[in-house]
Amino acid sequence: MSQPQPAAPLHPAPGGVVQPAAQAPPKQKSPLEQLWDLPDRRSVMMISLIAAVAFIILLTIIFPKDSHGAEILTDHSKYSHFPYPFTIQNLEHILFFIGLGELFVRWRIATREHEFGEMRLLPEDQETVLTQADLGPIRRRVAHMFGREHGFLPYLIDVSILQFQSGRSVEQVVGVMNSSLELIEHRVDLRYGLIRYVAWLIPTVGFIGTVVGLGGSLALVPANGNISIYEIAQALSLGFNCTMVALMESAILVFVLYLAQEKEETAINLAGTYTLRNLINRLYEGPR
Repeated sequence: MSQPQPAAPLHPAPGGVVQPAAQAPPKQKSPLEQLWDLPDRRSVMMISLIAAVAFIILLTIIFPKDSHGAEILTDHSKYSHFPYPFTIQNLEHILFFIGLGELFVRWRIATREHEFGEMRLLPEDQETVLTQADLGPIRRRVAHMFGREHGFLPYLIDVSILQFQSGRSVEQVVGVMNSSLELIEHRVDLRYGLIRYVAWLIPTVGFIGTVVGLGGSLALVPANGNISIYEIAQALSLGFNCTMVALMESAILVFVLYLAQEKEETAINLAGTYTLRNLINRLYEGPR
């Protein structure tokens, strides 16, 4: 039985790992570039709040008071039950933009995770076999590519190599990788907790606005019983507008949430497949 051939040097080779040549230190990224590359949740939330306020101001300018658009989108009407701009619809807009900001963070991180699969961190040809001596350079290369909240593929490569170097058992490496994938999936699922809550909270706030509108409409009935059907109808329509706007914004959030979570979970699956195919299946334990 012939012995497997050790891996070729990890410098440029057909199908092998591409090691970058020595080059100048990377250019310092601007805050905007850093926010786009790996967005921070707190910074994005502040930007979302500012964007929500700007959106409300824009709606106020476009739709003047008592116009049909103002009654539906901002509750800017003389029949409103709340002093403008502290209305139910404006609160829904703020929650909507907060949810969009959270989804932007998740979408950018998912996109970044997909980019790791294109960096050729491992050999991708059909012949290379990795021995103990080949794993050190690979691990050093991915050491600074992951953190607690990102870098699925570099993390799986690092933890798999570490387990193989300590135990020299491919079976143990597979077990550690499977456990790591489960932990990553659980951590990703937890990251969507706030977004799911916001998607639930928006229609709840809308229903509260409708209930307030119904109560306010009944309060318009004077003591003498001479009611104005027009005024009561106007107050009722404002209450139902709260729920309509809330349901529309919630539907948009849930749809984008589904796309972002699917993209991030796909990145996890691809990272596990890539590690299994190009690292674990190439490991050579050697003579014991």
